[in-house]
Amino acid sequence: MPTAPKFQKPNKKVLIALSGGIDSAVSAYLLQKAGYQLEGAFMKNWSSTAGLKYDECPWLTDRQDALRVAAFLRIPLRTLDFEKEYKKTVLNYFFEGYKAGRTPNPDVMCNKEIKFKLLYNWAIKNKFGYLATGHYAQVKQAKAGQYQLLRSTDEFKDQTYFIYNIRTEQLPRILFPVGSMKKANVRAMAKRIGLPNADKKESMGLCFVGRIRLKDFLEQKLKRKPGPIIDMAGNQIGKHEGLYYYTIGQRQGIKVGSGGPYFVARKDLAKNALLVTNNPKDKALQIKALEIHSVNWISEPKRFPAKLTGRFRHQGKLEKLTITKNSNFGYSKKTKKDTYKATFGKPQKAIASGQSLVLYDKKVCVGGGVIV
Repeated sequence: MPTAPKFQKPNKKVLIALSGGIDSAVSAYLLQKAGYQLEGAFMKNWSSTAGLKYDECPWLTDRQDALRVAAFLRIPLRTLDFEKEYKKTVLNYFFEGYKAGRTPNPDVMCNKEIKFKLLYNWAIKNKFGYLATGHYAQVKQAKAGQYQLLRSTDEFKDQTYFIYNIRTEQLPRILFPVGSMKKANVRAMAKRIGLPNADKKESMGLCFVGRIRLKDFLEQKLKRKPGPIIDMAGNQIGKHEGLYYYTIGQRQGIKVGSGGPYFVARKDLAKNALLVTNNPKDKALQIKALEIHSVNWISEPKRFPAKLTGRFRHQGKLEKLTITKNSNFGYSKKTKKDTYKATFGKPQKAIASGQSLVLYDKKVCVGGGVIV
């Protein structure tokens, strides 16, 4: 159970983000048992069903579940409509990233712009002492007094990869009640106390949108643009339907007939060509160093180069790397943005531009950035 940060005038009023899922419901229960004054907030971020795998409005079902949880706990629940802002900051980022040949991570952007910006600011403006969510992460105060973001006790469920954009100054007012628990124990607790959504399955798909058919979803904004599929010898071996639909390292969905399976090695936007290889150990899939931009430091290293660990996909293995400040790969010169170079201890496979590299010093999440 989280320990309340020490303020001169402690405020035990907490806004809990209730999504309708088990994790936020158990989080609310734990906070209530700990004596916090609790109010729930459900965020309505998306209501369209266009491009979804199932013709449904997930937010309606989720809101109903959140209402049932709030009624069970006897706490007020308000619905905050952020749909306009979500479309502007998350979905536009999603479409623009794919259009530019990248593989953007909307969950990272959603946490940055919606949960820990709009919702957090709303909570503070309305005199709440804390914002709480059901994320699997931990906030702890180090001996020196500063607050740190740590990985969850449940390493498999850890969600620090998605929330590395939290600002250092926000940490004292953020609570993650289930961050020190295993998912199995959270689910068991939900059933033991009789939560009305105790049997609800994990949410899947695009953050707040649901399960999407990527191709159909993208075609709402991006026109189909067929082009050649080229092997590593320079031969055209097939045709693709649009570079938007592929990501680096992808294996499924590359229809070129015999000689496979093939892996996406590179996307040539200038020639609208998809470069593939049928060798999973091909050097074209390997990378030893990369550049990151839009870096957020929660606990910035005292000196550079800094030896850290990092992962470039959620639940990916933590890899040893060295971070160098102000890299000169070219992106920083072109955009005038501050960038960092990450050099891995050993080559890594299938790293996609647009995804995030999240950095750690042992258990502490120190920050991260977007891969160029």
